[in-house]
Amino acid sequence: MLRTVTALMLREIATTHGRSFGGYLWALADPILGIALLTLIFQGVMGRASPPIGTNFPLFYATGYIVFQMYNDLAGKIAASLRYSRPLLAYPAVTFVDALLARWILNALLHVVVFVLVVAGIALAFRLTLVMDAAVVVQALALTALLGLGVGTMNCFLTMRFPVWERVWSIFNRPLFLMSGVFFTYDMMPRVVQELLWWNPVLHLVGLMRRGVYGIYPADYVSVTYVLALSLGLLAMGLLLLRGRYRDLLEL
Repeated sequence: MLRTVTALMLREIATTHGRSFGGYLWALADPILGIALLTLIFQGVMGRASPPIGTNFPLFYATGYIVFQMYNDLAGKIAASLRYSRPLLAYPAVTFVDALLARWILNALLHVVVFVLVVAGIALAFRLTLVMDAAVVVQALALTALLGLGVGTMNCFLTMRFPVWERVWSIFNRPLFLMSGVFFTYDMMPRVVQELLWWNPVLHLVGLMRRGVYGIYPADYVSVTYVLALSLGLLAMGLLLLRGRYRDLLEL
């Protein structure tokens, strides 16, 4: 299994970015440009006003933007992993679990590297002194990767069984960026909005990340148990639905 997963990871490295100009540098350029653009827009609108936490706009947005992008990218790529590896799944040695794990491990590691480089770059560029809780930051990244795996695995079955689900999910997922606390903190929202948005697991992940990066932000609303239970539940359900059916679904 280890050899198969490694081979699938090397294949994706070669086919996804290996032949494009810049290769995996585009994965780093994406969040940097996005954070820079958001910073220019909001500083232009709000002037010199401080962000909801801390005093640095790029760091505040990075702690939300990268977490959301990590979840969204992992969920999307894992959902398409079996179709991506369709030719190799014809071999008995390659299982659907191998295809899921290969995409998850490779892309999760990529986003972790992006997070480290972006946050370190912001700290150096603006001469910030960061007092982070490394354990909480790692926990936030791990839970984000797990949620992406759970949602992606479930969507992998749904998109193959019901092709229209891919479009439905895309429409449903669009407002999630605005509902995940990337621009504002949970504490700033009205009580009625808080009660509704609390069920969004990405909001918990963004809050957990900011708790780890800033240290002074309590993020009392965050429930690790809720995110963990939802992620594992979706993962287990997705694996059970795919087991024994994925070969037939690939023929649809």
